[in-house]
Amino acid sequence: MRIIHSVFALFALLMIVSCTPSIDGSSEENFQASVKKMKEGLSDEDKAAFEEALQLMAMDGFSFADLLQGEKGAEKILEDYTEALDGLTASEVIAKGEAIKAEQERKKKEQARLEIEELYQKKQDAETQKEQLQGFEVTQSKFYKRKDYFGSPEPIIELTVKNGTSSAISRAYFKGTLASPNRSVPWLTDDFNYQIAGGLEPGESTTWNLAPNQFSDWGTVNAPKDAILTVEVLQIDGPDGEALYSTLEFGAEEAERLHTLLENYPEFQQ
Repeated sequence: MRIIHSVFALFALLMIVSCTPSIDGSSEENFQASVKKMKEGLSDEDKAAFEEALQLMAMDGFSFADLLQGEKGAEKILEDYTEALDGLTASEVIAKGEAIKAEQERKKKEQARLEIEELYQKKQDAETQKEQLQGFEVTQSKFYKRKDYFGSPEPIIELTVKNGTSSAISRAYFKGTLASPNRSVPWLTDDFNYQIAGGLEPGESTTWNLAPNQFSDWGTVNAPKDAILTVEVLQIDGPDGEALYSTLEFGAEEAERLHTLLENYPEFQQ
């Protein structure tokens, strides 16, 4: 009796499998009809998963470049798609969709890992470069406005610098912050640079009176008299015009990008 029962159970299972609807990819009309019929028998949850899987399979391996270059026409792409789905049941389509999603997530995670490693390297390099930049000092910094030839207020950034490096400097890049004591928000934070006429040789000091454009942020800022200008050196160029030391490769944008990536992939935190 147990053997007979097992045979009937196997027969019933085979009947269920044979009656399970599958996609007919023999033609576009049959394909559309079989997909529509298959969706009608699915729950709302499975229907959503099924439709997502169909879209994922349609885009998996699809290349706009191939289409534009004529290597694969629209008809061939559709034919490959229907052939790939031909004979599949809803559960098999959903499973393939899940596999595609898993592979996409794996690739995305790997790309994130590589980018995080690159950003960490840039951060480390910037910290090393920042130490080297300490040899180029801003010993005094002031910001004020004076009247120009026509009596209009002209912004002036006054800097006294000393080149303590072993190389001549042709250009210097700065970040200036204009802020008042006991105020948490600066009046202005802005980057600027200066091409040094004749360069600045090792051991030399000088004072510059830089005049930003009157219509720039420096020209329009209305800071009180107690505002103090602090200046950070971001990069210095050598006599050949190439960057000697620089922290510009890892700035606020890169730091924010690293923070965002680590929020999504904390396992890559160093």
